[in-house]
Amino acid sequence: MIQAELTWNNDESESLMLSFSGDWLLANELPMPSKVLDQCRAAPEIRSISFDAGHLGRWDSALLTFLLSLIDQCTILDVSVNREGLPSGVRRLLALATVVPERKDAHRGTSAEPFLARIGGAAVGIWRSFLELLDFLGETTTAFRLLLTGKARFRRSEFLLIIQECSADALPIVSLISLLVGLILAYVGAIQLRMFGAQIYVADLVGIGMVRAMGAIMTGIIIAGRTGAAFAARIGTMQVNEEIDALRTTGVSPVEFLVLPRVLALALMMPLLCLYADLMGILGGLIVGVLVLDLNVLEYYTQTIKAVGLVNVWIGLFSGFVYGILVAVAGCLRGMQCGRSASAVGDATTSAVVTSIVSIVVATAIITVLCDIIGI
Repeated sequence: MIQAELTWNNDESESLMLSFSGDWLLANELPMPSKVLDQCRAAPEIRSISFDAGHLGRWDSALLTFLLSLIDQCTILDVSVNREGLPSGVRRLLALATVVPERKDAHRGTSAEPFLARIGGAAVGIWRSFLELLDFLGETTTAFRLLLTGKARFRRSEFLLIIQECSADALPIVSLISLLVGLILAYVGAIQLRMFGAQIYVADLVGIGMVRAMGAIMTGIIIAGRTGAAFAARIGTMQVNEEIDALRTTGVSPVEFLVLPRVLALALMMPLLCLYADLMGILGGLIVGVLVLDLNVLEYYTQTIKAVGLVNVWIGLFSGFVYGILVAVAGCLRGMQCGRSASAVGDATTSAVVTSIVSIVVATAIITVLCDIIGI
């Protein structure tokens, strides 16, 4: 390996000739550009620099770094640099490195958007989302009308698989959560009722609470996090892979082919899941009543039958039907609105779960108020 050397000669003219020799590699000890710059400052008559690379050996980025530093400093000193004497490869790399200079304000932070502009943008976004929701609901209604007339086009085998996913596959998690909710309600009621010797009314509390509201609400939240998110992720992935566009190209409505079976499956299965959740919640209350409150199984069963009427059961089943539609619509809507990237699928899934849970809470409040107005 030959040591890198740098010599210069100005011949008392306006041009300074730099001669390279040896191997200009990172492993070598290289000359510093400051020596050349000191020569330029000592001789103000020097107005240009040229190069002689006839004795230059091997070179790598070390030579490019030296030249770039030299060119930057010469620009400050108003000294021109003639690159003709350099090897062609070095000239091309220097051209690439200096073709687009970095802007001085490239790292400047973006200014904050005005407050009113943010409010206006949020209002426009909400309005567009509302219009998209109306359009989606209209297409879904049209698909249901075609279903009633026998003209809807979707795969019956996929519909049966969706039913299985929404019902049988969800039974373990629904069983666990509903049983624990029944246990919690029974313990909360037992703390207060035991003070008055009215432990038997734990059966009323658990039975009415689970059948009328809690069974449907907890099942809806479970299905929102489990099935609704799955709907959004699958349809969103199809959107990313342009399968939705392929369906439209072939003349098949994506709402009719993808959304309709999912909404129909959840609307049919949610009341059954709610009924099963009610039974598991009552079982949880029975466990607390028998093991903690020393109640008789038959006594607890009789008290539950007296407290829970068919009206409460029908209210719970109707709530489950509404929640099923809301979860399916929210999941499918967010999936259809998904962007064209992998991160957009995650955003659509998160948005589907949040929208479903908020819709369930709002629907619960509306149903509760309506039941109070009706008097049931």
